[in-house]
Amino acid sequence: MAQTHSLTAVVRDRAGKGAARAVRRQGLVPGVIYGGKQEPQLVSLIYKDLMKEVETGRFLSTIYDLQVDGQTVQVLPRDVQFEPVRDFLIHVDFLRIAKDSHVTVSVPVVFINDESAPGIKRGGVLNIVRHEIELDCPADNIPEEITIDLTGADIGDSIHISAVKLPAGAKPTITDRDFTIATIAVPAAGVEEAAPAEGGEEEAS
Repeated sequence: MAQTHSLTAVVRDRAGKGAARAVRRQGLVPGVIYGGKQEPQLVSLIYKDLMKEVETGRFLSTIYDLQVDGQTVQVLPRDVQFEPVRDFLIHVDFLRIAKDSHVTVSVPVVFINDESAPGIKRGGVLNIVRHEIELDCPADNIPEEITIDLTGADIGDSIHISAVKLPAGAKPTITDRDFTIATIAVPAAGVEEAAPAEGGEEEAS
């Protein structure tokens, strides 16, 4: 299950582009907290603290205890926006987590024991079809990652979602097929060509 992390935010009073630019000039990132059958709440967060979390690569699948002016709000990040030219973080959205709620998250896939895969030992290539899997799961039981054991995988084998053990209550959002996550493919060079047999060509008489 994903760990709960902490971030600190302060309430901001004004919305709009001008107010957002003013917040950014202070080294802060404007954001909003919504959901939970409550009114949206405008907040701002310290840029460097927020960016540190975003750079983990798991920001959008991590539950946070957001400290907002002395109150703790449990949230799940739902969107981060960047300024397209400078790749500068400019806005973040958080969803309030209500008791017994379900959320849709993309969870990274991690492969282990590749040294125990006969296909890879023989030169096969791990072809990853999905680096992340979108799951519907309880908000209090979001996996940090989905681990796939490659032990015994041979060239030509495919790993499907049906072979993956998911946390209790979690299920893939794609339900109409047993989709492929990865395959062990033949090396790009293909099968080595057989060496010519000795004396294969007749000598001229």
